[in-house]
Amino acid sequence: MTEESLTAGIAGTAGTTPAGTTPAGTAPAHPAERRRPRVALLFGGRSSEHAVSCVTAAGVMGAIDKVKYDVVPIGIAKSGQWVIPSADIGQWSLSASALPEVAASGRTVTLAEVGGTHQLIVTAPNEVPEELGSVDVVFPLLHGPWGEDGTVQGLLELSDTRYVGAGVLASAVGMDKHFMKVVFEAAGLTVGPYVAVTDREWSNDAEAVRKRVDRLGFPVFVKPARAGSSMGISKVDSMDGLDSAIEEARRHDLKLVIEAGIVGREIECAVLEGRGTDAPRTSMPGEIAVAPGDHAFYDFNAKYVEDGAAALSCPADIPDEAIARVRELAAAAFDAVGAEGLSRVDFFYTPDGELIINEINTMPGFTPKSMYPQMWAASGLDYSDLIDELIYLALNRKTGLR
Repeated sequence: MTEESLTAGIAGTAGTTPAGTTPAGTAPAHPAERRRPRVALLFGGRSSEHAVSCVTAAGVMGAIDKVKYDVVPIGIAKSGQWVIPSADIGQWSLSASALPEVAASGRTVTLAEVGGTHQLIVTAPNEVPEELGSVDVVFPLLHGPWGEDGTVQGLLELSDTRYVGAGVLASAVGMDKHFMKVVFEAAGLTVGPYVAVTDREWSNDAEAVRKRVDRLGFPVFVKPARAGSSMGISKVDSMDGLDSAIEEARRHDLKLVIEAGIVGREIECAVLEGRGTDAPRTSMPGEIAVAPGDHAFYDFNAKYVEDGAAALSCPADIPDEAIARVRELAAAAFDAVGAEGLSRVDFFYTPDGELIINEINTMPGFTPKSMYPQMWAASGLDYSDLIDELIYLALNRKTGLR
């Protein structure tokens, strides 16, 4: 992959490769210089987005360059156990009748620092531990709490293991829709009206919460504060449906964000970290169109299960000045939370031309049909090369404080 192919049609391009780095897909001058970089694909996890993570892993396993990289899949069961899963991509497909799941095992995988390298070690009762070799970079294809929220990132930071994507703080802020909005407002970005509701507030004075929501006006969207992929999200058109929507969201997270409905088109933009000290790169913005029928908004089934339920237009059919502004604000949001690697930033584009930021997703859906890779493909960077670039960025990233 040449630098020209990477940057074609992409804002904020890096130009030439920064001095002191190596070509995309190769590692800096430490263990990986003597062999193919070894990439651990980490997927599954404890969150309600376990199945989505499995599907994401299947997409990456199918597209990653196995000539360039030594790929090791590692599954995380819903119990939190790390295991060696099947490498059969078909096992991780998603359908309306079956959700893929990483099964627990009698053999547990751990990542340990041994003699200055990061070794995969398999342990089992009454067996001698087995070393599977070292890992140069971890690609955490995890969505939701205990994976996308800074927890796994903190684990990897403790052992100075390089990994793809945002660090601890950016991951945590990007996962919590409440604090995400606080950071965006502090950075001067426009967010819509909302209220945050904690477990204590709802348990101690539900009526006060109802009054706060009523002041937003209806419709509202009730969301778990720390879940993604539209898990537990409900559109509520009147006070009559509020309590049941809150209880549904609380099945996923006891902290909620309730947002005022905004009249506007949903515009998304993919962001990719710049090389070296270069600015973040942005894709052409895209627009989601949900097919008429059973979907009041872009819900889980429309995203992942039903073919044809949603379509992406990229570039979005909005004025050139609005496209430029979306890309500028997406890069600003990426920097506001201190993101690294990749993020997708979502906006509302109102009839009067205002852009209201909805959220940033620091580990967006990454299946071949997901919007993040589709927007990059429409901007000149295909799925396989996008994976390659993300691994390059991780291999060339400093460990520790940065």
